This record gives sequence, C-alpha cells and structure tokens, in this order.
Amino acid sequence: MSTTAREARRTGPRNATPEAAATITPPPKLRRRPALVVAAVIVTALGCLIGAWAWSSTTNTQEVLAARDTIHRGEVIDAEDVQRVRINGDPALSPLPASEYEEIVGQRAALDIAAGGLLTSESTADEPLPPRGQSIVGISLTPAQVPGMALYGGDKVRIIVTPGDNGEAPASSPQFTVAEVVATYVDETTGNTVVNVLVPYADAGVLAARAATGNVALVLDSGAE
Repeated sequence: MSTTAREARRTGPRNATPEAAATITPPPKLRRRPALVVAAVIVTALGCLIGAWAWSSTTNTQEVLAARDTIHRGEVIDAEDVQRVRINGDPALSPLPASEYEEIVGQRAALDIAAGGLLTSESTADEPLPPRGQSIVGISLTPAQVPGMALYGGDKVRIIVTPGDNGEAPASSPQFTVAEVVATYVDETTGNTVVNVLVPYADAGVLAARAATGNVALVLDSGAE
C-alpha cells in the first residue's frame, strides 16, 4: 500500500467537513412526565382497592335457610319447603344457618313465611297447633264479608254477627268473637275466602254455628296493644 493511501485512511475521518459533522443526529433525550407517573400510581391503587373489595364481598358470605315456597302458619315444614341460599353477612339479620336444615324439617311454622323469606329462630314452634285450650274454626266469607286486603297469620280480627234474612240480628250474646288469623285460602269452587281463625275452646262451638248460617262478617283490627 502506498504512503498516500495510508495517509488518506488515517486522515479521512479527521478531515471531515463541518457540514458532514453537523448531519449526525444526537440521541433523543427522554423527558419525564410527572402527570403520567401520578396517573399510573392512582390506577394501580384503585386496582388494589377494587381487588380487596371483591375478595371481601365474596368471602364475607354465609349459607342460610330460606323458604322455597310460601309456608303458612301452623303447617308442617317439609324438606322441599326449605332451600339453602348464600347471602352477605349482615349483623342486622339473624337467619338460621344451613347446618340446621335437619332440625327445621318436621317442625311447624309459627308464622307465615313468604317464598324466599329467610328462616329465623322465631319462624318455627315445637308446640302443636292449635295449642291446648284453643280451637281453629274455618269461616267461608264472600267478598262483602271480608276486608278487601290480604290477611296474614297473626292478624287480630273480630267475627261479628250480621242481620239475617229478616233484617234483624240474633239476640244471642255476645255479638262478636275475638279471634286470631291462622291461615287463609280461596275456595276455587265458590270463590269465597276461607279464613281459619284461632279462638278459645269455649267460643269455638258458638262461632262455628254462626259461621254456618253465613250471617257473619270479619273485621280486621289493629295488632297494636
């Protein structure tokens, strides 16, 4: 290789013109954006909070007993009447846990339990219905003889003697009987509402005789003492 060629190779890059050097683009400088960093931190924190809430809501549940269908007061609770459901824990509620399923089946309902309603310790009773010293009387009433609203187990009512065909009320005393509703149903044949009421044993015969004449009317009273 000639001396001239070696010198050209040595001095080539050093002898570059200023214009050529100016065309070399320096690497870009990274700029930090504080707003994006803050937003990322907030999103991460929200994700953690949502995850914690979801975990808490799924773990703070309990399996309890609920009525599959409506259970009327006095009815014996069968296995198909009760179902296990899972609900979020609430200190204001005191439903029976699912572990008491076997104990509930076979007991009598102490009150009307609507379909889907939770069962509590007050929902059942061990004593038979009617209790000792009382009787249940069924009264068939037309729409004109009963209030135009639903009656529920435990409602306080009076069965009042009404005038007969001659327009005169019987002279027998008393003119009404105080009773408590046990259950109701609609007679599909007559369309009448049959109300089963709980009365003292001594009043049952008189009330049944009056109800048989059809000259009675049912009045719903306040349950407040």
